This record gives sequence, structure tokens and C-alpha cells, in this order.
Amino acid sequence: MLVLIWLRGLLARRPARLLMTTIGIAVAVGLLASLGTFLTSAKSTMTRRSVARVAVDWQVELRPGAAVPDLRTLTPGAETALPVGFAATTGLESRSQGQLLDTGPGQVLGLPLGYAAAFPGEVRALIGRTDGVLLAQQTAANLHAAPGSTITIRRAGLPDATVTVDGIVDLPAADSLFQQVGAPTGAQPQAPPDNVVLLPAATWHRLFDNAPRAGARTQVHVRLQHDLPSDPAAAYVRETGAARNLEARLAGAGVVGDNLGAALGSAREDAAYAQVLFLFLGIPGAALAAMLTALVAGAGAPRRRAEQALLRTRGASTRALLVLAAAEAALTGTVGAAAGLGLAALTGRAAFGAVRFGTSTAAALLWAGIAAGTGLLVAALTVLLPAGRDAATVGVVAARRAVGPPRRDPAWMRYGLDLWLLAASALVFWITSRNGYSIVLVPEGLPTISVSYWAFSGPALLWTGGGLLAWRLVHMLLAPRRAARATGGALHQWADGTGDPLRRRAVKRALRPIAGPLAGTVASTLGGQRGLLARTVALAALAVVFATSTAIFDATYRQQAAADAQLTNGADVTVTESPGAYVPPALGQQIAATPGAGTVEPLQHRFAYVGSDLQDLYGIQTSTIGRTTRLQDAYFSGGTAHDLLGRLARRPDAVLVSAETVHDFQLRPGDLLRLRLQDGRTKQYRTIPFHYAGIVKEFPTAPRDSFLVANADYVARQTGTDSIGEFLVSTRGGASPPTVAAALRTKLGPQTQITDIRTTRDVVGSTLTAVDLGGLTRIELGYAFALVALATGLLLALGFTEYRRNFALVRAMGARPRQVGAFVWAEVAVVLSGAAALGSLGGWILSRMLVKVLTGVFDPPPDHLAIPWPYLGSVASASTAVVIAAALIALRAARRPPLTVLRDL
Repeated sequence: MLVLIWLRGLLARRPARLLMTTIGIAVAVGLLASLGTFLTSAKSTMTRRSVARVAVDWQVELRPGAAVPDLRTLTPGAETALPVGFAATTGLESRSQGQLLDTGPGQVLGLPLGYAAAFPGEVRALIGRTDGVLLAQQTAANLHAAPGSTITIRRAGLPDATVTVDGIVDLPAADSLFQQVGAPTGAQPQAPPDNVVLLPAATWHRLFDNAPRAGARTQVHVRLQHDLPSDPAAAYVRETGAARNLEARLAGAGVVGDNLGAALGSAREDAAYAQVLFLFLGIPGAALAAMLTALVAGAGAPRRRAEQALLRTRGASTRALLVLAAAEAALTGTVGAAAGLGLAALTGRAAFGAVRFGTSTAAALLWAGIAAGTGLLVAALTVLLPAGRDAATVGVVAARRAVGPPRRDPAWMRYGLDLWLLAASALVFWITSRNGYSIVLVPEGLPTISVSYWAFSGPALLWTGGGLLAWRLVHMLLAPRRAARATGGALHQWADGTGDPLRRRAVKRALRPIAGPLAGTVASTLGGQRGLLARTVALAALAVVFATSTAIFDATYRQQAAADAQLTNGADVTVTESPGAYVPPALGQQIAATPGAGTVEPLQHRFAYVGSDLQDLYGIQTSTIGRTTRLQDAYFSGGTAHDLLGRLARRPDAVLVSAETVHDFQLRPGDLLRLRLQDGRTKQYRTIPFHYAGIVKEFPTAPRDSFLVANADYVARQTGTDSIGEFLVSTRGGASPPTVAAALRTKLGPQTQITDIRTTRDVVGSTLTAVDLGGLTRIELGYAFALVALATGLLLALGFTEYRRNFALVRAMGARPRQVGAFVWAEVAVVLSGAAALGSLGGWILSRMLVKVLTGVFDPPPDHLAIPWPYLGSVASASTAVVIAAALIALRAARRPPLTVLRDL
């Protein structure tokens, strides 16, 4: 009965304190549950999309002469198993308009009936039929062949065979299709064959059953049932175990090329980064909400001690006081946890389209339990623990005595804990940001992954130390003269004839526009309240840091995601011509005439030997390439993009090379570099002199490994041909890149390969970066918005509530409402200016640290941070509005008759 009476009294007399404590708990619970939704949803999406991108799960290569086994009986999870023949051809021939065309070596595949339907991601029809004799798009371009054309297949040791083409197809998964099964990653072919013919299985067997064993082989392509765990790491372990089990059952008769395992192995790294992002971007928000709750509960500590003293004078025991405190903690914790779970459900619906907190019932219950348990723990630590400590240590007389600010600074301030934390943060950041340091390590072929979670301590120490430093600065700035002399320091000791230290005169000067002649009195009042004000400013600054760093990280990531797509595709639309075909630069005018096409940049694409190493070489126009595609400074080393392109422009025979080439050949700027390029007239390779001018790390459409960039005019003059390999096309007038790409396919025909940036972004983006990070940032930005508003407006409102007695006494002494308003608006100015200045600076520093430590999330690494000014402006506006609203409410309450307020208190 006593508990119910107590709770009813709290609801009637202290609703603001209970409400704000409950809100803080709800935000902490909601954020944790929402992040649990992100983590489980992200991992499930990674697994699902990794599986969906695999055209053939297993390629089981049989030993020569081995019979084709029934893999559906050997592997219970196998849904489809079809044999595919592979044979080498020494070359292909065709006649076009009386001209004999031939190619180099290639591959001839024998596909069984229904292969395209069973593995739809392997073969994509372009022209003609989808069965019969099919040519790969590149092969058709090399032979100038079309449906109905006759081609000749050269067979080693056998007579040539002639077939009629039925269709032209694309092979989207050619890299995995033509892999060397069983070979390590470094021994795989650098590129799939340029010349590929697909034959019906019966035709293939007729042509190659008598071929030498070394020239023909058989694979069994398998599609599995995808009943896998949602976690990529667990799915990888199960799937690779099944592949090894099959190899054991085959007893040497075959080797499994595990494409599905490779895809899941790559997804494991994304899953590890998802966990890292959960720590780096999520835990600070939950900790901030918990600190907000603690500060709300702590602000009412003097009143709680007075209430305990009153109960003890009426006979209440320590156990009874603890029961009442536990009831208050249970009420706020339970209601806050329920509200937080409801908030998380709404967040999950908005961000992920799902209300549940996990991909399975067990995961949902686990995350809901963790979040709710955290809410109850926060309530116990912020309400029950302080009340229990006061009940055990504070006597009745001491609790009823009006207590001013503490005589000594807090222990952490005296010993400089904030400075030590910042120094430790700088040390950890230096270690984790060095070249070659990887926060996530995924050993190839091993089921385990390694995550350097201790790298999280750098940003965490910075965040904590920055908050304490903000507390210290406000506490020192508002300290009265006695405290200033006690703490010492030049800033405190410099004084004018009145004995006011320099920083106190600065405070009074800053308050004069608000308080007028009362500036000195207001400054003294703020000094008496500096403990609560310092905590409020520190927490508000931490909220601003959280919002700023999260928003900048998200904006920078989205900037680099777009840069990655443009780097891979080259521009909004890229037209890639057939290798070996002569394409004049004038074709760019025809491309530019396409509706929606903007600027067109021709790009030479040749191959050059650096010693014995064959590398891609790109010939560019340094003066115009920047109109169509953006070159970031991060693409180059030893200077900005403008600097390196300037070096090319100033010297016609200059060449940019990769850092690996510089290291291997010990190059220095200006060194002569002799490259062997194919002459356009004789088709023979000849030596052409270049001079090393700088390092290029990334370039539009270039491969990830070594390549070269040179002046197009010089390359054309030295090789005798100005043939273009690619055209980079920008769009104009808001035209959609896929629409422009479709128009170019219609105009240029199937001989050219045309890609657009939107499709490329879907292909190259990992499941984490392309899908789930958007949901995470929506959660983070939404909660950051709420936390900034809570940490500024509600904390200030709470302070005003606790100062009602002071306001009433001032009014009783004859102060006018405008004079009372000076105290209110002074606190508003301190909180807003302190949170904005300290929080913005800390947010910028933390953003740079996060981006540097989490470099693995960005590809390519950013050369500058992206600032989301609209979001930051909205956060600032909302915070200002909430603080002003709290001040207006306090001023309205201050107009009540003083005796009425004192009687209620």
C-alpha cells in the first residue's frame, strides 16, 4: 500500500522528473533494439544477396575419363546438376563481305538442354535464339558474325568443323565460368577467354568426344537448396563443409569449384564491418541516452534526499526507502522499456519495412530482451543506486540542509582525466590509422575472421574525453572568484582593479546584451549553478558530436559510393568498343547526338609491356577529361589530380604508373621508361620511350591492379593509330543514365558494350554498403536528432524546474519578470553557445577519426569529408526551438504568484 501511495504521489507532484527519466530510458532501449534490427537484417540481406548473385553454386570438374556421377544422390542439398563440356579451340574463322576473319584461341562449351533455364544468371540472350549454336558477344564482334553466319571451329589434332550461328549471347559470370577449378586465387586466369562458342551438348560430343584428353574436360554445374543460416559466417561454414564432404565422397574423381562459398566468404567481411559499425555508430547513442537519463535523475537528487529525510522523520526505515526507490526505478524502467520497444518497432517499419527485431523469432526475442534489460539496468543505476547510497550515507539533518555547489572540483577534474583520455585516444588513433592496418581481417580459406575491436577505443576515448573537457571548460569559465583562486592558472589570476579575473570579465561582457546592468549578478548566479550547467553543456555537446559525426560519416559514405560507381563505370554511361576493331574519335560526335547525352570523352585503351608484365594503358586528353568524369585527389599519389594531370600536359611522353610498378622497377621522377605497344599498322609490338611522371592509384574503368596513363596524342602518334577503346558519356537535362544507355545500344548495335552508372552501382556495391548502411544511418540520424533536442531543451527545462524556488524568492523580493528573464536567457545562451561550439569542433574531429579508422568501408578512400549542411541546419534549428520553448515555459511559470509556488514546493 505504501508503494502505491508513493507512486501516486510521484505521478501527481513530480510528473516532469518521471516523464523525462522514462523518455531517456525509452530512447536508449529504442536505439539498441533498432540497431539490433539493423545488425540482424544486414546479415540476412548479405547472405541472401550473396547467394542471389551466384550463377552456378558449384562447378565440379571431373577427372579425365571419370564417369559423370549423380550428384543429387551424393549431395542431398543439390537441386540441379547438369554436365557441361569444355574444349579448347586453336581459333575461329568466318567470312564477312568477302573478307576472311579469324581469331586466336578460345573455348567451346557443350550445354545440355535446359541449361539456360536452370542457370539463368550464366547466359543472357542478346540477338537470335537462346538455344543452338551461340556466340559470346565479344566473339561475334571479332568475327563480324550474326545469326545465320557460318563459322569454322579449329580443333587441335582434328579436322576443322563448321557450324551455323543461331544467336548472340552475353556471359555475365564469365570469370567464374572459366575459372581453373582447384587452383589457388593467384594462379587463376587474369581474364576469361575473348572467343567463346556455346554448342548443344549433342553437337559438342560429336565434335570433341575424340579430342585429346588435354583438350577437353567435363564439369557438372550444381544449383543447391539455399537453406542457409542468415549470418554469412555461419552460412559460409555450413556451405564449405558440404563442398568438402562432396569432394571426399568423390574420392579423387572430381574437384569442387565453390562459387557460393567464395561469395559467402566475401560477405563475411561485410558482416564484420556491420558489427564494427554497430559499435562505432550505435553504442555511443545508447550511452548518450543512458547519461541523459542519469543526469535527469541526478538533477532531482537534492529534492529526493529531502523527501527521504521527511520519510525517515516519520519512521521510515532504510529498507522501506530502498523499496520505494526500487518501485520508482521499476516504474520508469518498465514503462521506458515498453515505450522504447514500441519506438524501435516503428523505426524498424520505417527503415527496414519490418516490425520485428530480428530475422527469426529467437533473434527477435534476444534483441528485445537485451534492449529491455538495458533499460531496466539504466533505471536501476540512475534511480535505485543513488537513492540507496543516499539512504545509507546521508543523515536527516544533512539531507534537509540547503546544499550549494561542492567546495572542491570533482576528482577526475583535479587529476586531469579528460586530458589523459584525449592523449590515449590520439595514441590509439595513430596506431590504428597507420598504413597497412586493417580493422577487419578475413583470412582466405579459413572459417574464422578477425576483428580489431580495440580500434573502437580511439573514438570512444575521444568522445568521452571531449565530453569531460567540455565539462571542465564550462566549469572553469563560470567558477566564482574563490574557486578560480583555488584552481590557479593565468587565465584565473589576471584581474583588473576590481579583482575580477579575466575570464569572469569576459563572461559579464558576453552577458551584458542579455542581462544589462544585472550582468554581474547573473554571472554570479551562473557560477552557483555551474555544476548543473557544466553537465548540461557537456551532454548537449556530446549529443551534437554524435549527430555531427554520424551525419558526416553517412554523407561521406554516400559520396564515395557514387565515386566508386563512377570509378568502375567511368562516367554516367560508358561505351566500350570491341578489342582489335578500329574506332575513330569521330564516333564521339554520333554518340553526343543521342538524346540525353552530354559531353563525350574518348579514351584510348591499349596494352603495354613493362618489362615482361602486360598492363593496361589509357590514353587521355588531359584538358577535357574532367568535363565528363571527376578525378579525385585520392586517385593519385604525390600530388593532387590537377598536379598530376599538369605533369602529363607539360610533357607529351610523360606517363603515370602504379605504385607497384614504381617499387618493382625502382623508378624515380623523370626516369626513362621503355614500353612495348602494338603498332597499329604492322600489328607488331614496338618499343616506345616514355618518362615516369607520377603515381596513379585509381582511374575510371581501369583495373584494380597495375596500369598506365599517358597522353592520347603521343600514343596515337607513336603507334600510328588513334583508335578509341572507350567513350565516357555524361548525361544532361536530368536524363536517366539507363535510358541514355538503352538509346545508345539501339544506335550502335550489339558489337559495343554499353554500361550505365546506376546498373554498375548495383553490381559493384557490397550488400552492406549498397543496402543496409542506408537503414543504419536513417536510424542513427533520427535518434541523433532526438538526442540533441533532449540534451538541450529538456535538460534546460529540468534545470528551470529545479530553480522554481529561486525564481519565486526573487519575485518575492520585488524582481520584475524581465529581470527574472535575464537569468533564464543567460542559461539559454550558455547551453546553446557551449553545445554548438564544443560539439561542432568535437564532431568534426571525431568524423575524421571515424573515416580514417573505417577506411575499409570506403572504396575509394575519400579525399575530403562531405558535410550534410541541410541535416545539420535542421538539427541546430530544432535544438534552438526546443531550448527557446523551454525558456518560454519557465518564464510563464515564473509569473505565478511567489507564495503559491513556495507553498506547492
